[in-house]
Amino acid sequence: MNFLRGVMGAQSAGPQPSGAETIQKLCDRVASSTLLDDRRDAVRALKSLSKKYRLEVGIQAMPHLIHVLQTDRSDSEIIGYALDTLYNIISNDLEEEEQDDSEEENSQKQVEDLGSQFTEIFIKQHENVTLLLTYLEEFDFQVRWPGVKLLTALLKQQGPQVQQIILVSPMGVSRLMDLLADSREVIRNDGVLLLQQLTRSNAAIQKIVAFENAFERLLDIITEEGNSDGGIVVEDCLLLLQNLLKNNNSNQNFFKEGSYIQRMKPWFEVSDDNAGWSAQKVTNLHLMLQLVRVLVSPTNPPGATSSCQKAMFHCGLLQQLCTILMATGVPADILTETINTVSEVIRGCQINQDYFASVNAPSNPPRPAIVVLLMSMVNERQPFVLRCAVLYCFQCFLYKNQKGQGEIVSTLLPSTIDATGNSVSAGQLLCGGLFSTDSLSNWCAAVALAHALQENATLKEQLLRVQLATSIGNPPVSLLQQCTNILSQGDKIDRRGSKVQTRVGLLMLLCTWLSNCPIAVTHFLHNSANIPFLTGQIAENLGEEEQLVQGLCALLLGISIYYNDNSLENYKKEKLKQLIEKRIGKENFIEKLGFISKHEFYSRAAQKPQPSFSSPDHMMFDHEFTKLVKELEGVITKAVYKSSEEDKKEEEVKKSLEQHDNIVTHYKNVIRVQDQELEELKKQVESLKMQNEQFQTTITQQVSQIQQHKDQYNLLKVQLGKENQHHTSHSDVAQMNGVQPEDISKLRDEIEEWKHKLELLQEQLKEKDSLIETLKLPSVAGDTTEQSSQTNKPSGGREADNELYKEMETLRSKIQSQSSDINKLQTENQELLQKLSLTPVPVSGDGGTVVVSKTADLDGKLSTLLQETKELKNELASLSEEKASLKSQLDSSNSTVAILQNEKTKLQQELAESKKEQDDLLVLLADQDQKIIALKNKLKHLGEPVEDEDDTESGDQGEDDEEEDGEEEED
Repeated sequence: MNFLRGVMGAQSAGPQPSGAETIQKLCDRVASSTLLDDRRDAVRALKSLSKKYRLEVGIQAMPHLIHVLQTDRSDSEIIGYALDTLYNIISNDLEEEEQDDSEEENSQKQVEDLGSQFTEIFIKQHENVTLLLTYLEEFDFQVRWPGVKLLTALLKQQGPQVQQIILVSPMGVSRLMDLLADSREVIRNDGVLLLQQLTRSNAAIQKIVAFENAFERLLDIITEEGNSDGGIVVEDCLLLLQNLLKNNNSNQNFFKEGSYIQRMKPWFEVSDDNAGWSAQKVTNLHLMLQLVRVLVSPTNPPGATSSCQKAMFHCGLLQQLCTILMATGVPADILTETINTVSEVIRGCQINQDYFASVNAPSNPPRPAIVVLLMSMVNERQPFVLRCAVLYCFQCFLYKNQKGQGEIVSTLLPSTIDATGNSVSAGQLLCGGLFSTDSLSNWCAAVALAHALQENATLKEQLLRVQLATSIGNPPVSLLQQCTNILSQGDKIDRRGSKVQTRVGLLMLLCTWLSNCPIAVTHFLHNSANIPFLTGQIAENLGEEEQLVQGLCALLLGISIYYNDNSLENYKKEKLKQLIEKRIGKENFIEKLGFISKHEFYSRAAQKPQPSFSSPDHMMFDHEFTKLVKELEGVITKAVYKSSEEDKKEEEVKKSLEQHDNIVTHYKNVIRVQDQELEELKKQVESLKMQNEQFQTTITQQVSQIQQHKDQYNLLKVQLGKENQHHTSHSDVAQMNGVQPEDISKLRDEIEEWKHKLELLQEQLKEKDSLIETLKLPSVAGDTTEQSSQTNKPSGGREADNELYKEMETLRSKIQSQSSDINKLQTENQELLQKLSLTPVPVSGDGGTVVVSKTADLDGKLSTLLQETKELKNELASLSEEKASLKSQLDSSNSTVAILQNEKTKLQQELAESKKEQDDLLVLLADQDQKIIALKNKLKHLGEPVEDEDDTESGDQGEDDEEEDGEEEED
């Protein structure tokens, strides 16, 4: 400050120095002063002069300011002044603000050049940018904020060079990402602006920023600021998101996989009243819609676009956009952009197209959204941009959507037209637009109808059935005929708009309709006025405006030749070629055909699917039609120059190719079936392998178990051999005395176990005997006692069967005797009837009455016998059924008795075996007892003391306890 006062005092006292001199003195002071306060004051003075004397400060002070940044890092105040001064030197924003409208453009160019030159000087040493990045890590507001502004200005001036320096700098981008997390909104907002400049047109930096969690932070900021109702900060965040996602497939995929599309849905939740559409809200919503379009742009890879479209449908974003589309009070530019956005969200996605077809406008009665949009398209009072957007929406709805194409064409067919006229269909609107007096409506309707026929030969044939009532009293005319009639009338009809536009639209529709549809070509050629009209149009020398019509007429005539099936004698391929050669000339025909692709409007339309035109007069070509022209131009040229022999050869080749294709398809089907069988066999092999592996594991387990059992058997065998040796050796008497009581106790335990098993087996045997007795009870004779039924059940059943059999035999004999009587009576009756038929019977005579009475008696007897026979048969059937049921019961009881007897025999065998084993054990015990007694007697004779059995057992128990106590002490 003292230095500044001295400078100012000197200026006031004597002659005032120039600004350059003052700046020079200040720079000397910064370079030479040892006191930090003096240097700080000098830098502050330079900052105040840098706006007015930008060039001088930049030239003289920049090296000193960079030196200050390198040396005075400890003082945040001087660093802040230095960064602000450098920002004033490099940035062009200040100069732009101070300029008046009257200043010339040359001064603006000089200002831009000045900022660019100073930037180039600063970044010439890459260490300066790296040093600036380190200052961005400082939390001090005086340092961080000027650093952010300075780096933003550097990126504006020399973006690509600064981007490369930051990219190679260690953790350069990561340091900048920390700015978004700053709690101070000024630094955070300026950090967003800095990242906007940093990510512009640099895919590598865009990827790094995206993977540094930029999407999460930016979406959080947008939510905090109020989504579409937010301020300019939301706009800056949306612009940064567009930089990160536009033409960057990696970031788009990361955005989708991170489920960030779902977070976009709240952006479009517009209130019902739609009041208060501020300019900032309109801008924000416009950018949000553009961001959605970036994700589903037709220029993106098809797979990425399709996945984003499906995600937008599943999260409800498409439904939200359709709500805005059908809402009232939405500004026109937002509505137009919403239509374009919905168009690209549904383009080529069957799920989204089906949903859009089901959307209805909130009208009374409800109308489909497609119909409402088409009403806007054919309404000449609607804005041009809105009509273009509706056409694009209709094109996207029909793109790769055969179902939608069929629904649109079906509204034109006679069987589906509403006779009452209460509702307007899409087909009626298209026909109305096609034949209106507005040329733009004609063109839009023709292009829309052409898209309904795109790559769909079936619908092209069906559309030939459409009949139009031109006027009252006249017969109906086909749609194809009406289009050619309007085309031939040309300028005779007074139309609003371009004179050429209507004819171009109709010619595009006819070319699309006739291409790849020989039946439509035949219908077109059937009208004898069409070919002369086309040849007349092509042969005339007209102005530049009409050249486009001539080219399209040449294309239509070429399609009529190329797709001609020679079904009409007067218009075969060869005759049409001769007509071209005579009236037009082949070279002239090809030249006129080339007018289409050479036209300026053609190249514009071929760039992108969306129809974007500066004015209605420029609306000539459709994007899909340009593809058709590119496909057909070459083949039509070849077809015109081909001779008849070549045509024949080509037809033969086509037939052979078709046969070949049929053979190939047949073999493909065979291969497909074989592949399916092979897959099934592979699955079977895999399952068998799995089973084999399971069996192998079970076998290995069983082998290991067998080996274990063998080892145990061998071990037991060895132990048994040792025990036998131990029992046979009598040398060591003390050892024998220790082992034999244990063996005896074990044998006793085993005997007890066998006794227990024997008791259990006996109980089981008793239970099964009782079960057998209960099963032997008779099932029919319930009045007899239990003992008699148990013993006499089989014999009683047999007696009942015998009785039944006897009854059946008697009944059969009765039936046979009665049937013989019936036969006799029937023969007598027949004889009497024959006699009656031969001799006339008087009505009042005695003989007649006698015969009639006899016949009546015989009939009565016969009916009674038949009734008795029927009753006997019924009784016989019921008895046979009872016999069958008794037989089945007897068989089941016999089988159960046999099973139980088998089990009884088995149990008896087991009991016998257990008794035998018990007897063996008892014999063994008796032998052991005799041996023990003999040994005791020998010991007594030898004079050794012998204890009784109880004493021995108690002594052994004591020794065992002592041994256990000793083991516990050792532990």
